[in-house]
Amino acid sequence: MTAWNPDLYRRYEDERTRPAQELLARVPLSEAREIVDLGCGPGNSTELLVRRYPQAQVTGIDNDAAMISSARLRLPGVAFEQADLAAPDAWAALGRPAPDLIYANAALQWVDGHETLIPRLFAALAPGGVLAIQMPDNRQEPTHRLMREVGAAAPWSSHMGDVHAMRTGILPLRDYYDLLAPEAAGVDVWHTVYQHPMASAAAIVEWVRATGLKPFLARLPESLQAGYLAEYERQIDAAYPAQRDGLRLLAFPRMFIVARRAA
Repeated sequence: MTAWNPDLYRRYEDERTRPAQELLARVPLSEAREIVDLGCGPGNSTELLVRRYPQAQVTGIDNDAAMISSARLRLPGVAFEQADLAAPDAWAALGRPAPDLIYANAALQWVDGHETLIPRLFAALAPGGVLAIQMPDNRQEPTHRLMREVGAAAPWSSHMGDVHAMRTGILPLRDYYDLLAPEAAGVDVWHTVYQHPMASAAAIVEWVRATGLKPFLARLPESLQAGYLAEYERQIDAAYPAQRDGLRLLAFPRMFIVARRAA
């Protein structure tokens, strides 16, 4: 996949940070010594962690060099490291002790194998530690369904391969509960559908270009990208009609998981 674009990602930072704030608000830790921000991106979620736990050693981990560079500029006093999110205990390789909090906001939907990944992350916590996860649950929303449908049409289909394999499948929320509950002192799961007012169909396309559209555009030669985006925007325009005030409501479902180990 092509490199991430921190500037494009931050254009809707307030909307992206809101679920991060709501996830952190449900973390049942009054204090923490070691925190891992797994998939820290440009540091917007890390900043929330530093503010809530000013005495903690916070380590931000991301697999994208551009995101890590942006995060270091934003929070020069915080340790940020580039590492594979799917690697076993990426932070342990950095010489850090078991974390009191593993916080993964809008990151693990890009990683395969949740049936083993989630229990492994939970087992890596210090006693009494918390695993906090937020993931978009929008594969069936028009934004993402239309990515696949446009990509499966000519002339783009010959470059796309299996459009259904572009994004890692996540599990039903109840399955995450079942993965964690037998070993946890407590598990809190919930689902929220945000409604973001957007100025236009083009604004919706700009939002998803920073994330969900990336693997689709990466498969296309530059000569076909503009045509793909134009057709995608045309269909987005029909899927998200204007409200009475002229804005479009972008429904964005997200799932939240907070699990605590026994002390």
